[in-house]
Amino acid sequence: MNHLHDRALGALYGLAMGDALGMPTQIMPRRSIVARFGTVTGFEPGPAENPVSAGMPAGAVTDDTDQAVLVGRLLVEGDGHIDPLRLAQELLEWERAMKAKGSFDLLGPSTKAALEAVSRGVPPEEAGRSGSTNGAAMRITPVGVAFPDKPLESFVDQVAAACRVTHDTTLGIASAAAVAAAVSRGVGGGGLEDAFAAAITAAAAGAERGHWVYGASIAARIEWAVELVRGLPEERALDRVNDLVGTSVASQESVPAAFAVLALADGEPWRACLLAANLGGDCDTIGAIAGAIAGSLSGASALPTEALTTLRSVNGLDLEPLATSLLELRAAAAG
Repeated sequence: MNHLHDRALGALYGLAMGDALGMPTQIMPRRSIVARFGTVTGFEPGPAENPVSAGMPAGAVTDDTDQAVLVGRLLVEGDGHIDPLRLAQELLEWERAMKAKGSFDLLGPSTKAALEAVSRGVPPEEAGRSGSTNGAAMRITPVGVAFPDKPLESFVDQVAAACRVTHDTTLGIASAAAVAAAVSRGVGGGGLEDAFAAAITAAAAGAERGHWVYGASIAARIEWAVELVRGLPEERALDRVNDLVGTSVASQESVPAAFAVLALADGEPWRACLLAANLGGDCDTIGAIAGAIAGSLSGASALPTEALTTLRSVNGLDLEPLATSLLELRAAAAG
């Protein structure tokens, strides 16, 4: 397996791994996770007391992986461009299918509000004007695989286009740009500190796009969250992330939290994903983001073989063709 393909595949499967590890503990408070699991050390089934993940088998992915794959497919089908109306239709169809299966793991608040607006006839360029939560960031990884993060302006153009219909705001685009840039830098051969630097730079650029919404700077909070956990024991660091950074669906909480666990794990994918799972809150998304970035840095060859086998068998995942197609777009973008 060549270097680029290994890292692209690592980003996609790393996302799925973090998502699946966080599935059973999502929306749970950290103290409840400690009481129920002690410490999450591997894939667990959704517990009966969790209203979102109850009954889901160990290793099952959630909306984070489903929607990232959807974005990747639309990028490939659109030769590097995502039609906003098509994305809206596909997301609505995805939710209908999930409801038909009896799932409670549905669209997030910003995406749902935007797609309801599109359904009422609101133009796509207006539908996402208040979307500030983490839905765009959770599904942006394919953009990071498909495009180099330099030149910055054209890269952020691609991120903003993928955000437009649901998260066309300063916070939505900044958070998605941070994740996509970190993934792109990893796929391109960068290390952990390179990924942090790329994320902060792209988040600052992304904050200049879209409709202004109030909220703390994504770039500043990523930089702060990474430094917050450096040198701390894991349990104390997780408590700090929980208490100070936050683990809600707000972009300025969950996205910096993902970078914090990435720093705490020193970029090691399995460890980063486990740390996210033990945080609680929107920990499937935090894990998906951290796993995608860590996987892009290490490659799929560094992910646990047993975990990959579980992800493929439980979810029917076959991400190799998508990784190949996204890299073809990357090669075209690089000229």
